Amino acid sequence: MMQNAMWGSCTYKNMTIMEALDWLDDLVDESDPDVDFPNSYHAYQTAEGIRKEHPDKGWFQLVGLLHDMGKVLALAGEPQWCVVGDTFPVGCRFQDSIVFRDSTFHNNPDTTHPIYSTQYGIYYPHCGLENVLMSWGHDEYMYRVMKCNNFTLPEEAFYMIRFHSFYPWHTGGDYMHLCNTKDLQMLPWVKEFNKFDLYTKTEELPDVENLRPYYQSLIDQYCPGTLCW
Repeated sequence: MMQNAMWGSCTYKNMTIMEALDWLDDLVDESDPDVDFPNSYHAYQTAEGIRKEHPDKGWFQLVGLLHDMGKVLALAGEPQWCVVGDTFPVGCRFQDSIVFRDSTFHNNPDTTHPIYSTQYGIYYPHCGLENVLMSWGHDEYMYRVMKCNNFTLPEEAFYMIRFHSFYPWHTGGDYMHLCNTKDLQMLPWVKEFNKFDLYTKTEELPDVENLRPYYQSLIDQYCPGTLCW
């Protein structure tokens, strides 16, 4: 909750998308066993993977570039444990599909709380994920940045950014009891994005200088100028 209040207002600093992406050159995600090079390269790999299969969807390609940009939190001083990794709802029972659930949550008081430990917790059936409080991390932070700066991307893009680390939902099939019709309509898009996030990680690094003008054109269309972070 403290991180949510601190960073959710997007008053940390001002920078462009490209400046933030360049900053990610200094970050290697400790939680990702498939990547031992800077996160900026993974951004271009993901975007290019999407571009190859969806050449007519510039907005989708841009999501590939943007999706992990919230990890600048780790460069701003936040420990990686509260920036990277899988996300999940809080305020209701932790589902078994959460990675390392048994080993990491055994001392969490929410597991025995009379409300938070129940199936619906503080929520109600099919309340919609927009009404669910998610664990804090780079997904939620970048979603807030997009909202704060009025990105003109379609709703599918906001879902991809906000929930791409919500593996218990889009891969584990859990938390469907909290989903509304809109969530279920957006789920295939989140799954489609996840294919490129997971399977475009290779040791062959992209030619960033050659790709930069193309992606700058997409940035100029959907999220131009200096942004609040």
